[in-house]
Amino acid sequence: MKGSSEAPTIAVLIPCYNEAATIQKVISDFQRELPEAEIYVFDNNSTDGSGMLARQAGARVIREKRQGKGFVVASMFRRVEADYYVMVDGDDTYPAEQVHELLAPLLADEADMVVGQRLAVYEKEAFRPLHVFGNHLVCWLVNMIFNAQLQDPMSGYRAFTQEVACSLPITARGFDIETEMTLQLLHLNFVIHEVPVMYRARPEGSRSKLNTYRDGALVLLKILGILRSYKPLTFFGGLGLLCGMASVLVGVFPVVEYLRFQYVYSVPKAILAVGLMMLGINLASLGVLLNTVNFRLMEIMNLLTRQATRR
Repeated sequence: MKGSSEAPTIAVLIPCYNEAATIQKVISDFQRELPEAEIYVFDNNSTDGSGMLARQAGARVIREKRQGKGFVVASMFRRVEADYYVMVDGDDTYPAEQVHELLAPLLADEADMVVGQRLAVYEKEAFRPLHVFGNHLVCWLVNMIFNAQLQDPMSGYRAFTQEVACSLPITARGFDIETEMTLQLLHLNFVIHEVPVMYRARPEGSRSKLNTYRDGALVLLKILGILRSYKPLTFFGGLGLLCGMASVLVGVFPVVEYLRFQYVYSVPKAILAVGLMMLGINLASLGVLLNTVNFRLMEIMNLLTRQATRR
């Protein structure tokens, strides 16, 4: 961060793939609202001239050859330096005039990331069928797993600090990137605020690249992957508990037989019950072991971050 006597630098980051119908308006809107900011458009192999139009509108255009929004965001964090970042889609569905509401908590040092929450106010055509349900499902899972109170972890409109950009390990490749960013921040104990924003329908001539079922499945798999990696005690302990319960249910039959007839007729069930119990114990033990390793890694990362900050 720059000294207190200097104005903080702001970078507006716009991922772009075939957004010729809207990219110039998005750039113009943010130039109006944040004239001091540098605007970057990351062209992800557009074939409709989006990159050229963005350059004509005054943005700095950087090409990302690896296809996928996750790759674009990883490239943004690697190639752009600023004190504060605003990330917004290039489809003109998010209002530039509300960017000040996203930046205010950051400038006041009240949050590390501020997310534009879309589900409070949105146009009828803004979400396709099942998208609102999917957003609520993902939100419920995230809040349950990480004990959070978020309302829209999948929003593409967010502002964040330089520390966040330097701390996030990006592994997502596609549209699950927003969910991954949210989960990583929750795991690292960063402070996330949400600000209601108006979510608009795409203008005529603009097409969504989101595949409802494929990308929805990727988001759910991402949540399970983060849960397994960062909360192994919950993940493997839960699986171990399920195996233990199944073992008890299956094992009731041979136990009842032995009590009644002093002989076990359901030998396969007895073997299955023992196997499930052993598997459950192993899974729970694995969860405890990985949780201990994670705790030590978190300690090391915190020490490295503290040392880097003091330099």
